[in-house]
Amino acid sequence: MAKVKPFRAVRPTRDKVALVTTRSYELYDMKERRSILKYNPFSFLHILEPGFKFNKVVKGLERFRLVNNRFLEFKENQIFQKEEKPVYYLHEKSFGEHVYWGIIAVCSVEDYENAVIKKHENTLAEREKLFGHYLEVAGFNAEPVLITYPNQIEIDHLYNRYKLERAEYEFTTNKKRKHQLWIIDNPADIALIEKTFDSIPQLYIADGHHRSASSHYLKNLLKSKNKGHTGNEFYNYFMTYLIPESNLQITSFDRFIKKLNMSKEDFLVQLDAYFRIENLGNELYRPSKKHHFSMYLDGDYFKLYLRSEKYNIENALDELDAQVLYKTILKPILKIDDLSADKNIVYIPEKENLNQLKTIVDEKKYAVGFGLFPVTTEQLKAVADAKLTMPPKSTYIQPKLRSGLTIYELTE
Repeated sequence: MAKVKPFRAVRPTRDKVALVTTRSYELYDMKERRSILKYNPFSFLHILEPGFKFNKVVKGLERFRLVNNRFLEFKENQIFQKEEKPVYYLHEKSFGEHVYWGIIAVCSVEDYENAVIKKHENTLAEREKLFGHYLEVAGFNAEPVLITYPNQIEIDHLYNRYKLERAEYEFTTNKKRKHQLWIIDNPADIALIEKTFDSIPQLYIADGHHRSASSHYLKNLLKSKNKGHTGNEFYNYFMTYLIPESNLQITSFDRFIKKLNMSKEDFLVQLDAYFRIENLGNELYRPSKKHHFSMYLDGDYFKLYLRSEKYNIENALDELDAQVLYKTILKPILKIDDLSADKNIVYIPEKENLNQLKTIVDEKKYAVGFGLFPVTTEQLKAVADAKLTMPPKSTYIQPKLRSGLTIYELTE
């Protein structure tokens, strides 16, 4: 059963939260990042890019130490405050017709080790180690792992009740994303949340596999250094954002191929072995069901329908359209074997640009683009349950939470 605990977050003061919190660091280009660092002294980017204060690029252990220094400065300058007692946080993010909500808490690394918290992606040992050492030196975790769980009516009722109350935070970003956060400090509500999750046999990582693996690495590292290890230390837990399955939005990554190394006609002939092909000309097409694909090639959209009698499904992984594409086109025809390292393939999130295939291929950077039907939550869980791993960039998942909204300190 899942251990989901309240914690004492370090978080921005109410008056500064909109100035402090940021998108994930890698989502900013250098120009935007520099502008924020120059004009917003409260931005969490000052912690993540600590060398800016000295007009110096810092890397490795030196950067990790300076990250900790900037974090301490934010606390000393009362930009951050620490919760007086362990609580849960209810967060809602909305834009347009999309509304996402979930509970920010800490989960047990032991549950991750014992597959109570299940994964569907592989992680790289070097990245686990690097970020594990970063966590050790920086001393905090500022971006939660996104975890999904089967809908629980008790948690749904709690959300509907808190929605009627004044939020601790309410702000809108320059991307027109509205964020609200409520503090759940009522003992009865805390007990309800803890008891509810304790009755759930499995949780599933939706986004944040490397963050989870790095927390696992950190736990083992610090345990080996701590002769008095009890299992209750802060490093035995990691910060998570738990959302009900019905609240999870999964979209796909489009695949773009730089070179075909064959004629258009030869390529289509080879595709015909596995797919029924329909040329739509300029008519926009996005797949509407699994095992249907869109393709944009040489100025035309194509429908590709998998010939089911030609494709063997042996496990949950084979059901995924990303795996179908790999086994029928990318590997046998285009000779793309290593989906993570091959330079001939590029992945771009579909997001809300339905005409992305045409737009990008027509820029003459790529020979062909493929659109996939999104993975379902049921498929994600089936792959995790079977202890299999999805191909790279099989899912683009919402919601994304702001960095620096709640921070989990790994030591007192």
